[in-house]
Amino acid sequence: MFKKIGPGILVAAAFVGPGTITVCILAGVHFGYSLLWAVLVSVIATVILQEMSGRIGVFTQKGLMEVVKGEIGVDWVRNLVIALVLFAILVGNAAYEAGNIGGATLGLEGLLGDGFSQFYPLFVGVMAFLLLWFSGYKTLEKVFVALVGLMGVCFLIAALMTKPEVLDIVQNMFVPNLPEGGLLTVIALVGTTVVPYNLFLHASLVKEKWKSHDDLKTAKWDTVISIGLGGLVSMSILITAASAPLSEVTNVMDLAVGLEPLFGKSAIYFIACGLLAAGITSAITAPLAAAFVANSCLGWEGMQDKRFKMVWMVILFLGVCFLSFDIKPIQVIQFAQVANGMVLPIMAILLLWIVNRTSVMGKHKNTLFQNIIGFAIVAFSIFLGAKSIMKVLGLV
Repeated sequence: MFKKIGPGILVAAAFVGPGTITVCILAGVHFGYSLLWAVLVSVIATVILQEMSGRIGVFTQKGLMEVVKGEIGVDWVRNLVIALVLFAILVGNAAYEAGNIGGATLGLEGLLGDGFSQFYPLFVGVMAFLLLWFSGYKTLEKVFVALVGLMGVCFLIAALMTKPEVLDIVQNMFVPNLPEGGLLTVIALVGTTVVPYNLFLHASLVKEKWKSHDDLKTAKWDTVISIGLGGLVSMSILITAASAPLSEVTNVMDLAVGLEPLFGKSAIYFIACGLLAAGITSAITAPLAAAFVANSCLGWEGMQDKRFKMVWMVILFLGVCFLSFDIKPIQVIQFAQVANGMVLPIMAILLLWIVNRTSVMGKHKNTLFQNIIGFAIVAFSIFLGAKSIMKVLGLV
């Protein structure tokens, strides 16, 4: 089973990054277990959308934008979609890369102290660079399985050590409850899990691993198991935070400090290891996803193309620069939120359109049930996108 797990684990690693960890901690500290249902809904939505993306990649042996480009007959519409997707994903990933590297840096500070903290962003950047430059897909896959496994074990142990109330967890997971002031946190939980660039990443990665239509079932189970594990990690973080004696959190390592009365010094090492693994995995997948998007939009030769490598190097370099020179990319990140808020509904609609075209998918197109769920997700992503844009503009 573990030999078959592959692209899905990279998608899980991409969405369980420092941003997701921070949002889950805030949800747990401020609202206890009551927003567990939002994590479950976002994981289900992610599984459904990523399964469609993976199915397109395995069946067509093309990247998502390659298929979209081939199916849009009107030149100006095609060029507009390509420009919007390229701009949103490249700028968005460059902005978020700083957060990914920052998360890994916090993990290193928790493990090694802050004596050389000014060099930690560069160290993480060099580590990510070496893995991307010298590793093919198969090596990256193994590294990610190991890092996500480490991250999962750390946060799961931390959650179990809090001795949570199982009945409360089950009830809050399956019975939606929106506490006062919780709407924006729900939007954030969904927004950090259902990530637009992962749709491109998944379609491009599955064709690196699987070449036959017979592998569609394997690809589906890879998606379900991997993203399910990612969701379990997110829930573990929320459960851990709900038990922490904290009223406010300024960064992720505050959780470790808050848990010291319960766990002693071991809390810092568990949280730091998990955060380091989450930061490194996301610091690799964000540049990789941006390069795959550019590759798919512009028709390059794949992972060994010099232009492909140049894209991920630029994204990685910008992330390290933001952290190393203490540049605050707040305005860029706000733009990225607006851009991703616009891109997610557009990509969800395009995904549903492509996966329903007999000319593209043949007998493997969506069933009626899949379409009903898919359109519900599209409606929710439009709501989510509108809210995130309004939030950035200060309208909510």
